[in-house]
Amino acid sequence: MKFLKTIAVFLAFCLCFAGCASEPPQEPENIIEKEENLSADIEITPEIPEEPEEPESSESSSSEPEPEDEKVNNSIDSFEKLSPEFAEFADLGKEQVPWGPGTNFDETGKPVACVLLQNEYSKWDADFYRAGSEHEGKVYLTFDEGYENGYTPKILDVLKEENVSAVFFVTLSYAKNNPDLIRRMIDEGHVIGNHSARHPNMTKVSMEEAYAEVADLHNYISENFGYDMYLFRPPEGAFSERTLALLQKMNYRTVCWSFAYADWDPEKQQEHDIAFNRITGSLHDGEIFLLHAVSSTNTEILGDVIDYVRSQGYSFEKYLP
Repeated sequence: MKFLKTIAVFLAFCLCFAGCASEPPQEPENIIEKEENLSADIEITPEIPEEPEEPESSESSSSEPEPEDEKVNNSIDSFEKLSPEFAEFADLGKEQVPWGPGTNFDETGKPVACVLLQNEYSKWDADFYRAGSEHEGKVYLTFDEGYENGYTPKILDVLKEENVSAVFFVTLSYAKNNPDLIRRMIDEGHVIGNHSARHPNMTKVSMEEAYAEVADLHNYISENFGYDMYLFRPPEGAFSERTLALLQKMNYRTVCWSFAYADWDPEKQQEHDIAFNRITGSLHDGEIFLLHAVSSTNTEILGDVIDYVRSQGYSFEKYLP
């Protein structure tokens, strides 16, 4: 009897030991939860040199292409429809063309560099100034809008008072964040220009990405404002033969400039008289003024600049294709 009790105790001990040995080790608390939270905090967003923008929704930041099944009639064709035609760009230069208006002017007041560039690249519908007899005595006012600094309403007030039409080159974030200003620009007869969706150097991205930069903004403006853009200003003024050809294929005119100055830093604004003299110092037929709407100085002297340019025999014209 004692022998049987001893066997029973021994078997019970073995079963207990086996159960403990087979139990898996416990995970430290919250390891999985912490890993998930860490991955959720990491968000890779494209760097946009000119514009501080609000975070976009997960839908807009997705790298997947949006469905193409419901396009309005005036939208740009999808990249898939255009891609076979890229073969014609294969022999065109893909390197960025270095340029700038410089400080050398011909006898008519035009920057020599812009005259040379106009002669070489006008076949791609690119403007460094507006060439031709139809632009004699006419000038064109353009503003770049990377982000809103609070001055655009005042600029629009001055333009309305002076009866001047300007081009406002906007980015996608600007359009999304300032719909009332976009609507006012359109309603008051201004031209909305395409400054790309995310403001990259267009020569540093693939042709597919360059296409999307133009098409994404074009379709957003078309679908939300019923407006078709036809002018493109390359971010940083960076272009190559390929990007010019791509824009032309997309029915865009590339607009550079024959006047610009360092006005884009709100913390480093020029004195009024210095800025005025620079802006009006080399007036010429077909001049394309590039001003930044983040500039307090530009806003404050704009009316005086318009009056002076008119006093010199020039008229401000709407920028048509």
